Amino acid sequence: MKLSALALLAIPAVSAFSPAATGRVNTALTVGGSLDTRTGAGIGLDANAGSLSAPKRKAGDPADTILVQGGSLKTWSFASPALERLQVRLTTEGRPLDADIELWQGPDNTPCKMRVYVEDGSLRPFSAVIETPRGPNTVAIRNIGQIEFPLAAKVAADDVDRPAADIASAAMTIQGGALRTYPFDPSVESVQIMLKTDGRPLNARIELLQGPNNNKQVVELYTEDGLDRPFFAVIETPGSGNVVRVVNTAPVEFPMTASVVPNEINTDYSASGVVIGGDTGW
Repeated sequence: MKLSALALLAIPAVSAFSPAATGRVNTALTVGGSLDTRTGAGIGLDANAGSLSAPKRKAGDPADTILVQGGSLKTWSFASPALERLQVRLTTEGRPLDADIELWQGPDNTPCKMRVYVEDGSLRPFSAVIETPRGPNTVAIRNIGQIEFPLAAKVAADDVDRPAADIASAAMTIQGGALRTYPFDPSVESVQIMLKTDGRPLNARIELLQGPNNNKQVVELYTEDGLDRPFFAVIETPGSGNVVRVVNTAPVEFPMTASVVPNEINTDYSASGVVIGGDTGW
């Protein structure tokens, strides 16, 4: 009698915790989708394999572009000694761009570094080629702007810009402490710049002016060997009144050669059109 009484007491206790008795169905994981029981949001379950799938990338987002927040540093390391040059591209969403770019080769060895400022990183993105001969290299990009000014950086070994065939014929010598200016027609949308030396260090400042003392882009450059590591860049020049100014900031003992030629020309540009803010002859 005591055994049967205990069995009768245990029966309702088991049925009280049974899912069938409460009428509730567990929907935490279902085939073809999943549901977060706390928020009701799906977690990306693959209906065919029953496994979690990777988040989808938005269309047009390059996989090798990294967002560098203001005040932060990102590095790209390339171990292969076969790489001879790298392409560096910096852009923003229309905000100013202020960054430091350095090439590291070995401990405490920085054979190339530059300071880049662009007034509008969307209208005039920065694009340059860094020579990386002999051995593994690391490219470091530091966003020295405020936290409100992030930038998108891309460093790639493929799809590297090449100079034009006639860029060597346009070379001009700039002595130490001297400068040269290169005005361009409004139909020129971008220009190529090549700076090199005979093996001596290269110290230069490149400015894109649009109007009197109105700097749209400034690049301060240092290279320990201007023959082994020449500087090549493509600068966007939208609008009219663009002038490229190249200054040799080294002493007089360190001359350099500069070549500045048009890269892209808009053939649909009409000189008879109205230029807002410009002066036209009567």
